[in-house]
Amino acid sequence: MSNFPITSRLMNDLFNDLTDGFFVKPVQADALPRSIKLDIKENDDAYVVNAELPGVKKEDIHVEIEGGLVTIKAEVKQEDSTEDERMLRRERYVGSVARRFELPVEVNLETAGADYNDGVLVLTLPKLEPKSNVRKLDIK
Repeated sequence: MSNFPITSRLMNDLFNDLTDGFFVKPVQADALPRSIKLDIKENDDAYVVNAELPGVKKEDIHVEIEGGLVTIKAEVKQEDSTEDERMLRRERYVGSVARRFELPVEVNLETAGADYNDGVLVLTLPKLEPKSNVRKLDIK
């Protein structure tokens, strides 16, 4: 087995570290990650979802719930330079990203809530009590 891929990667990392401060050239921002990272917890009454959305403004986050299907959409907009400044390097994310997942039980929309703090969206999604489709018939 050859060590060439490891050596090549190490040399690239070393070169990038050494030249990082020497050359400043305009670079366009990367796109947002393909998916929003989630943690989903369940207790007896609700699901609690923590979604990482760093750099996103609260007004640029949209959450839609239909039954047990939850959709989170977010957008990071590119900030333009002013007349007296020039962008030399842009590494912060720009673009839009969405994540959709389904919970095993429908969500009670009346009591569901969302908070956003320090780049983490916290959804509290209470479980909707299942309605029984069973009907007892009176026999005459």
